[in-house]
Amino acid sequence: MATSSIFANIQITDPKKAEAFAEALDESARDPERVPSASVIPLVTNIDDIRKFMTVRTGKDG
Repeated sequence: MATSSIFANIQITDPKKAEAFAEALDESARDPERVPSASVIPLVTNIDDIRKFMTVRTGKDG
């Protein structure tokens, strides 16, 4: 399974290797290969928009 390695416990005892691992994590965070299409999912807070959505979703008018 591809995600099983995410949950593996690692143990690094060599300080140089620990530093290299931390640097790799930092570099990965600074320059990710995949860029999300949107930074966040926009929230609908306008009550009229919510009502319109729920009317279409439930098929109820009014």
